[in-house]
Amino acid sequence: EGFVVPTQVNYVGKGAQIFKPGEVTSGAAAVVSRHLRTTWLWDKVRVVGGAYGAMNSYNPSSGMFKYVSYRDPNLLQTLETYDQTPEFLRELSKEMSPTTLANAIIGMIGDMDAPMSPDQKGFTSMDRYLTGLTDEMRQERRDQVLSTTAKDFAEFAERLEVVTKEGSIAVIGSSSALEEANKELGLELKKIL
Repeated sequence: EGFVVPTQVNYVGKGAQIFKPGEVTSGAAAVVSRHLRTTWLWDKVRVVGGAYGAMNSYNPSSGMFKYVSYRDPNLLQTLETYDQTPEFLRELSKEMSPTTLANAIIGMIGDMDAPMSPDQKGFTSMDRYLTGLTDEMRQERRDQVLSTTAKDFAEFAERLEVVTKEGSIAVIGSSSALEEANKELGLELKKIL
């Protein structure tokens, strides 16, 4: 869908379910997802494309994966970058240096072990209780993160092909940007302001 608003920039999202609910996923998926956010999307959408921000989100509970850019001067170029992600991961997995892999793993462990404020600790504790996440399960996930290999990057690339081929697109942008992009996309446009 395309949502038309009076703006000069776009907010471009695309996502799909890459794992079925209840399907067992590995902690390696979180490593790859984080690596995409801090390298590929940062470089291609933010640095080269000029967007104020770009990110992705992977939820192991729902199996959902999504890309999002914000304050993005591009639209089609950003969607093309999203669609090129599986190929980027496949190429990376073939030539990944031990340092690159170690940095990806260390970054994920750093996120897992990040300091928390008292309210974050309370929320995290409640969330773990409500979802039944035990210390043993957390340790298993940590072990999976630490065991991530280049092969995991290639396997995640195959999962992301679902987003490329079947992903839902949602864009908030200007009338002119959406009308131009819609020549290729065929989005349903809605004027909301």
